[in-house]
Amino acid sequence: MIDAVVVGSGHNALVSACYLARSGWSVEVIERDDVLGGAVSTVQRFPGHKVDRGSSAHIMVRHTGIVEELDLGAHGLRYLDCDPWAFAPAPVGSDRPGIVFHRSLAATYQSIRESCGTADADAYRRFVEVWGPRSARVMRAFSKPPTAPALLSSFWGLEAADGGIDLSRQFLGSGDALLDEYFESEHLKAALAWFGAQSGPPMSEPGTAPMVGFAALMHTIPPGRAVGGSGALTVALASRLRSDAGTVSLGDSVTALTRQGDVWTTRTSSGREIRSRVVVAGCHVLTTLDLLERGGYDSRTIDRWRHRIRIGPGIGMAVRLATDALPDYSSAPDSSVTHGLQLLVSDRAHLRLAHGAALAGELPPRPAVLGMSFSSLDPSIAPAGEHQVTLWSQWQPYRLSGSRRWSDLAGPEADRIIAEVDALAPGFSASVLDRHVQSPQDLEEEMGLLGGNVMHVEMSLDQMMMWRPLPELSGHRVPGADRLYLTGASTHPGGGVSGASGRSAAHIALRDDRRGLRRLWARR
Repeated sequence: MIDAVVVGSGHNALVSACYLARSGWSVEVIERDDVLGGAVSTVQRFPGHKVDRGSSAHIMVRHTGIVEELDLGAHGLRYLDCDPWAFAPAPVGSDRPGIVFHRSLAATYQSIRESCGTADADAYRRFVEVWGPRSARVMRAFSKPPTAPALLSSFWGLEAADGGIDLSRQFLGSGDALLDEYFESEHLKAALAWFGAQSGPPMSEPGTAPMVGFAALMHTIPPGRAVGGSGALTVALASRLRSDAGTVSLGDSVTALTRQGDVWTTRTSSGREIRSRVVVAGCHVLTTLDLLERGGYDSRTIDRWRHRIRIGPGIGMAVRLATDALPDYSSAPDSSVTHGLQLLVSDRAHLRLAHGAALAGELPPRPAVLGMSFSSLDPSIAPAGEHQVTLWSQWQPYRLSGSRRWSDLAGPEADRIIAEVDALAPGFSASVLDRHVQSPQDLEEEMGLLGGNVMHVEMSLDQMMMWRPLPELSGHRVPGADRLYLTGASTHPGGGVSGASGRSAAHIALRDDRRGLRRLWARR
């Protein structure tokens, strides 16, 4: 018997495994896929290209301290700063320059002043000064288990001079309301709304103001690009795990989780039965509930939970491109804008129409596109003379209206997504050498992202913090399943590359173990 089985090899699962193994536990990670890392992984899609399967820019993990705590640099992980960290091209037909978001606040101020005017530049500086410290508190809340005292301390434990009740109102407000409070330029509002919307919900929803506020943190530590691709993070985590005698088994899916007495039995498709004291489930929460049900957990309770967890209508699709050139944006001051996120929307109506269409099972009138071209920062991911561009189109419906199928529509929709770039960077489409399209259906089938939702379940206010994914399941535990711990995007703090959920789950498991030992010593 071993100490812990970890189900899934996503980055949160591997973070949990590393913290447990570092504490002397015997740990085995079981992964159904032949590729390590889940949605934080990199494979060869085109000859000589290292292409991400899921995430590309790592934003939150660089703010958590996990990279340093696990000494992942010693296991090959190296980050490059995305600086500029974002670029919002000027709308087609505009004679103004695009907005460049540098790590330097002063340089960003100057760009906004040239594009939107002095008033909005001054407002942006105030926004960063106010929301920088607030967002740092949010990040601290994200780095802890979602208990009410921890969340209250992080969100509302500010000095009375910082706003009191009005501050809590702002945290619960919408991103759109926050943007309207600070800025006049719709171009600037759209850029920040699109950045905030990468968490999933539209910025019209309550509780989305902090998602916009995260932009202020990018002037402290900008998004990072792992050298060699997004999967370099999970490769480093696996290396760290093995250095502490942990193991990873690929290509063997877990089929059931059963608890008998003080022992968990993990059954796999290859016929293995692994006995352990603890299980950490890093897969989708609905997948975990299926595994528990097959292992004998009460079906009526499982079914009730299933029907209350919302995956949503679908969040988006990706188009991965091999090109012979980088996008050359007409309104960019220079090619350095391709180092970061390219926010390819000019107004919030563009975003609202895309989201509304997805709710109805329709394709967006115009795809809302985020561009990333990290071969400009890290040439190692593409052959000499070639580049790699990822286009993310958000609010593409998982379930299409009528009898339409993604197998028929993915190609034409990819054409429309590329055309959005072409309108702002003329000639870009001619640079495309090869492409790999990931529809919402493809995301589900390849990486277990049910409903094509890269955040697992909707990141709406009622499914965040101590309500994620449900109040009963929010403490990284399942009632009645002692010593089984939940981690991954289904749990607090949600999707994105942070690793915080994995660390929290491991710390809870270790704390429970220490308490158990103290009780045993007391009885003796």
